[in-house]
Amino acid sequence: MPRTLGDDEVRAAVPMRDAVKAVRDAFTELAAGHFTQPERLVFGDGAVLVMTAHHAPSGTAVVKTLSVRLDRDPAILGTVVMAGTATPLVADATAVTTLRTGAVTGVATDLLAPAGAGRLALLGSGAQAADQVRAVATVRELREVAIHSRTTANARALAKRLGEEFPAVSFRVAESVEDALADAEIVNCATSSETPLFALSALPENVHVNAIGSFRPSMRELPTELLATASIVVVDQLGAALEEAGEVIKAVEDGVLDRDAIVELGAVLPSPPAVSGRTVFKSVGVAAQDWAIARSLAAHEE
Repeated sequence: MPRTLGDDEVRAAVPMRDAVKAVRDAFTELAAGHFTQPERLVFGDGAVLVMTAHHAPSGTAVVKTLSVRLDRDPAILGTVVMAGTATPLVADATAVTTLRTGAVTGVATDLLAPAGAGRLALLGSGAQAADQVRAVATVRELREVAIHSRTTANARALAKRLGEEFPAVSFRVAESVEDALADAEIVNCATSSETPLFALSALPENVHVNAIGSFRPSMRELPTELLATASIVVVDQLGAALEEAGEVIKAVEDGVLDRDAIVELGAVLPSPPAVSGRTVFKSVGVAAQDWAIARSLAAHEE
């Protein structure tokens, strides 16, 4: 029987820098058609999720089963199982999910944020938050991080923990969203909000925004006006975004965002676009990301 790899084992085997590379490669392969990736199964209005992907070149497949309760810490519990390797692999889904979600933010930030961007605003202080910072720090030289959360005590604890991990970076707790965003060059949204976290007017004119928190049509972190006016809107996968990303669904339904103008991450990785103004990356998470981390874990275990 395979053992289940826990959080410490997952992170020891796949540091964030390796995770970013693995996820970047997986999205390139996804765009090339190397994955069979059905839409994820959703039960109980998102209380249970099942995600699967098969990678044809290697003959390997991953299945992730999650229990999601937003009033629980951690909100996500479950397992990731990889088949087709020499030894079947089972890993803690919380560790894999936060790592791969951070990693895709790193990929998108590297693609869309200005090369010298070093000021990050982090909205949210839950289980996903730390890996959001770690991922950006992997692809950009961070100087300042402003954290805003509806629970100030959590924001302070996170700032202290990350400050010890990144002593060269200045961390502070912002008392308001507007304060956090005032001079941000990169914004990471990692909340379960059902209403936009900020008004468009609160954003600087030149900023890259990552949004990874919402995964249901009823959830929205970003204002519709941002998606309507951004110079580019990139998603992990168009079909998944149109089914699950509340802010994308609303912007398309309102007629302010043309679905044909939405760009998939894998499609632009080979030829990075010239970017300016405000740019957006919206992720709901796809199974190819889980495969990327699980494949890295399996290679480490062999």
